[in-house]
Amino acid sequence: MMGPPKIVASTKEERAEYIRKRFVCISDCDMCGLCKVFRGKNPEIAYADYIDGRRDFTDVSADYR
Repeated sequence: MMGPPKIVASTKEERAEYIRKRFVCISDCDMCGLCKVFRGKNPEIAYADYIDGRRDFTDVSADYR
């Protein structure tokens, strides 16, 4: 998978699609861990600032480290 689309060179829909494809729920929390990483939030909610173009992907990711 390529890196996240740059905010200035992508649409909101492209950024949302990237998040959906990057953070796919596999319905096995013991194997995946995304729910724990995002503190129970859907990745699209967790990355809303990135999707809306307010913050860079890397900045939002830093919130969940």
